[in-house]
Amino acid sequence: MRPRLHQMLAEARPGVLLFSLTPPRSSATAERVKEIAAVTLDRLAPLDLDGLILYDIDDESDRNPSERPFPYLPTMDPARYHAEHLGGWDRPTVIYRCVGKYGEDDLRDWLAGCDADQVLSVFVGAASGAKPARTDLRRAHALRQEVRPDLPLGGVVIGERHTRSGDEHLRMLAKQDRGCTFFVSQVVYDVNETKNLVSDYYYECAVRGVPPRTVIFTLSLCGSLKTLEFLRWLGVEVPHWLENSLRHTGDPLSESYRQTVAIARDLVDFCAHLGLPYGFNIESVSIRKAEIDATVDLAADVAALLR
Repeated sequence: MRPRLHQMLAEARPGVLLFSLTPPRSSATAERVKEIAAVTLDRLAPLDLDGLILYDIDDESDRNPSERPFPYLPTMDPARYHAEHLGGWDRPTVIYRCVGKYGEDDLRDWLAGCDADQVLSVFVGAASGAKPARTDLRRAHALRQEVRPDLPLGGVVIGERHTRSGDEHLRMLAKQDRGCTFFVSQVVYDVNETKNLVSDYYYECAVRGVPPRTVIFTLSLCGSLKTLEFLRWLGVEVPHWLENSLRHTGDPLSESYRQTVAIARDLVDFCAHLGLPYGFNIESVSIRKAEIDATVDLAADVAALLR
C-alpha cells in the first residue's frame, strides 16, 4: 500500500500526485451541488491519486486591470464543500485558503475545527499589495502555528515571479521557516523558468543546510484560445513557440496535452537528477466535457510516469 499523503510530504518523498478542483458556484442549488460532487467522485475513483486539492477562488481584478476573459463567479467555500459533499472521498484533501478574505476569528475557528488527519492546507496571500486583506499571509502562518501546528501546511510558488525578481526561492525558504512543508506551483507552461526556480531553491537549501521540501508542479490543459488568453490574464507565462503551436493547430486541446506530458517528463527527469522531492497537481477547472475528460486522462498518464 502506498504511504498516505501526510507521510509522503513529511518525509519529502518524490512522486506525489494530486488532482485539483474548483468548488461549485455559490449560486448552485443544493441538488446541483450534490450532483456535481457525485459525478466528480465517480471520475476520480479509478485514478491512482494521493489526494485532492480544493481551490479557494478570489476576485483578482485588482492584480490585472485588463478585462477578465472569463467572468469572476463566486464559488462555495472549499471547506464547506469538502465537509458537506465529499464524504465519499477516502483520501486526504488540501484545502486552499485565500487568507485575505477571512478575519482572524474565522481562520482561527476553521483551524481549530478541521481534521488534520484528513485535511491539509495551502494559504494564499493577496493577489496584489493594493488589495485590502482582513488577514495577511504572515499573520495567517502565525495563527496556524498557534492553533493547529499539526495541520500540514503548504505554500504557493510562482515561477514567473522568480523570472521577474530572482528571489522566489528565498520566499519559499521564508515560508518554510514559518511552517510550510510543501509547495504547490502556479500552472507550469514555461519549463525552463520552473527549472531555474527549483535549481536555485535546491542549491540555496544546500548552502543553508536545510532539507528541501516537496515541490508539486501544477499542470493544466489549454483547450481553446480563450483559455490561452485567460492563462495570460492570470500571469502564467506561455512561451512564444508554444503559443504559436496552440494558435495554429486545429486541435489546441490535443496539442496542449502533448506538450503538458512532455513538461511532466522533463520535470521528472530534472528533479530526479537534482535530488529534489517533487510531485504533480493535475488541475481541472474547465466546465467543458472534452477538457474534463482529457484532464482525467492526463492524470492517469502522469500517474504512470510516477509509479
